[in-house]
Amino acid sequence: MTQPSIEELLKRSGSIYKLVILAARRAKELAEGAPALVEAPPRKITSLALEEILQGKVFYEPEEPAGGGKKARGAKAKERKKRT
Repeated sequence: MTQPSIEELLKRSGSIYKLVILAARRAKELAEGAPALVEAPPRKITSLALEEILQGKVFYEPEEPAGGGKKARGAKAKERKKRT
């Protein structure tokens, strides 16, 4: 198999940054013993991860920030009030 084109991979992920994160996370899972989601000849783990992304077997799901994100802003404002 040839290497997947970056254009096709970007269509699946949406941005180069998401693609890098997704491929790295999936490659780590494969290195830790996760089963492959596609049938492919033996090759490097990162190539296998990219092939899985290309075939639509792996998706990027953003993680929600802990605490909802706005909590820190309110906490700082309350802290300032306590000081004064």
